[in-house]
Formats: sequence, C-alpha cells, structure tokens
Amino acid sequence: MKNLIKVQEALKAPKSQFNSFGKYKYRNQEDILEALKPLLAEHELLLTLTDEIKELCGVMFTEATATITDGKTTIVVKAQAGININKKGMDIAQTFGSSSSYARKYALNAMFLIDDTKDADSEDNTAPAPPQQQQPQVSTEQAIEAVAKLNNAETVEELGTVWKEVLTREERLHKDVIAEKNKLKSKLK
Repeated sequence: MKNLIKVQEALKAPKSQFNSFGKYKYRNQEDILEALKPLLAEHELLLTLTDEIKELCGVMFTEATATITDGKTTIVVKAQAGININKKGMDIAQTFGSSSSYARKYALNAMFLIDDTKDADSEDNTAPAPPQQQQPQVSTEQAIEAVAKLNNAETVEELGTVWKEVLTREERLHKDVIAEKNKLKSKLK
C-alpha cells in the first residue's frame, strides 16, 4: 500500500510529554494520533483501533488491533500490554485504560514504524552514567509458566513450597508473579 509508505515517511510525532520522575520526554497515543490525522486524510486512509481483553494462565492483558485500509487493501497490526489490577494508586478502570493506551501506542508504533527508543543524540554525554544494577529478566512466557505453577497449589503450604523451591529467584521478583502469589495466598486461606 503506497499511501501507507507515504504516511510512514511523512509522520513526525514528537515526544511532547515529560516524565518529571524519570526526567525524560515521551510520546503517548494521543500525540501519535494528532500527528497522524491530517496525513491519513491527505492520503485517504482509514485507521481504526480496537481492543480485546484476554487472559493467559491467569495473566490478563489487552490486545490492541490497529487496522488501516485504503478501501482496497487492509493491513492489521496487533500489540499487547499486561493489566495489573492491583496497581497501587489506580482503580480497576484506570488499570484497564492504561493497558489499552499502551497496547494501542505499540500497535501504532509498529504500523507506522515509530522508533520509541531513546535517541543517543538527545542524551547528555558529558558525564558518564553511574553503573546500574542489573535487574533480573523474566520473559512474559516465563512469568506465565511461573503463575501456572503457583496455580497448581491447593494449600498455603504448597504455595509456599512452590514459591521457595520451584520458582527461580528471577521469577519470584517478577511483579505479576508476586501479584498472583498474593492473590492465591488470600484465596487459599
């Protein structure tokens, strides 16, 4: 679809938001859509965004679908974002909305070839950054498997055994695995 290529080439979606805690600029879904709307109209393209809530091994997530068409050809891109219903300071509607926004943003990034990594040119390279402690890395697949192991426990004691003896240290540090353990612990009591 040639018109999509033209939009990808012309799209400028600046990082107009600022995170004061992390001290970095970022773009959100609204920034991308604001930059896209005139280009989509100019090139006679229709973009739709939809969400579907899914669950895999006890882990809920939003799957966003970005669909673009010129009336003849249709291209579909999907992206997922987890939902943490126990997120501190957020009610359940906010956690679902946040997940939807993230998933849609990443679907748009994929559709329109938006690189969301931090640009090396935008960093202040005058002073070396202090070494950061390496965070344990657990893939979504590993977290889902860990949650499945936890869900096999039938008593609080079994849950404790799985937690201490079956799961790896990295799996025990994953926030979604911790949330699932806490939910199961209160359910099994």
